[in-house]
Amino acid sequence: MRPLSLAALTVLELSPLEQVQCAAAAGYRHVGLRLVPATPHDPAWDAIGDTPLVRATRRALADTGITVLDVEILRLAPGTEVRDFEGLLDTAASLGAAYLLVAGHDPDEARLTERYAALCDLAAERGLVVCIEPMPWTDVRDVVQAARIVERAGADNAGVLVDPIHFDRAGTPIEALAAIAPRRLPYLQFCDAVAKRPTSVEELLRQARTDRLPPGEGALDLRALLAAMPADVALSLEVPLAMPAGTPASVRAKRVIEATRKWLEAGHCGS
Repeated sequence: MRPLSLAALTVLELSPLEQVQCAAAAGYRHVGLRLVPATPHDPAWDAIGDTPLVRATRRALADTGITVLDVEILRLAPGTEVRDFEGLLDTAASLGAAYLLVAGHDPDEARLTERYAALCDLAAERGLVVCIEPMPWTDVRDVVQAARIVERAGADNAGVLVDPIHFDRAGTPIEALAAIAPRRLPYLQFCDAVAKRPTSVEELLRQARTDRLPPGEGALDLRALLAAMPADVALSLEVPLAMPAGTPASVRAKRVIEATRKWLEAGHCGS
């Protein structure tokens, strides 16, 4: 059975505790928790440190058997002080997370690489792997650049996180993945999307954040992408659906995992 994780963006309105409960009810094995807001419009939770919410989330993980695949999102910008992330790293480790998700927002690639390497050092002390996610509107726009930063950082716990919609919108050829060492590709975000690529940053962001499709319901070449990845990598199902307002998170989470399992079984890719 391929490991499937419920990414935070799929059910963004839920607290970490509620997301664990939702994942368990829908049949996931893992979750990806957003402990800090990614944008000013995201909900904010008291989820750094030994807070009541963190303790309740830890109990729910133990009770349900759900494990934390990744924690997001750490942004590396020109003024970032990497030590400021220590509270988040400690919390991620206390929840048993395997990976940290990082975005690059610094046009100076040498400085970004230096800070990324420093973050990897801090994470290694806590048993965490730091994966940088290329997104075409950030300063790390594709997997080629992300892999270059990872290799130059030189850390054993450094990786690249591929997201199908970003991979496609960046126009990256599938052959680019063959140049990345398999150990640098520890897991994969997963979704589908319409074929037409946006022509503006605004539309890129809108699609990525609010209008994706479950695997098999769009036009992305997911078979080729999955075949290019190491065997049996976990899939983090990041599928914010454009559904009627008020559609419960539980309904969306269930629809996404059921569609993914159906797609995997049809292609004999494991489920």
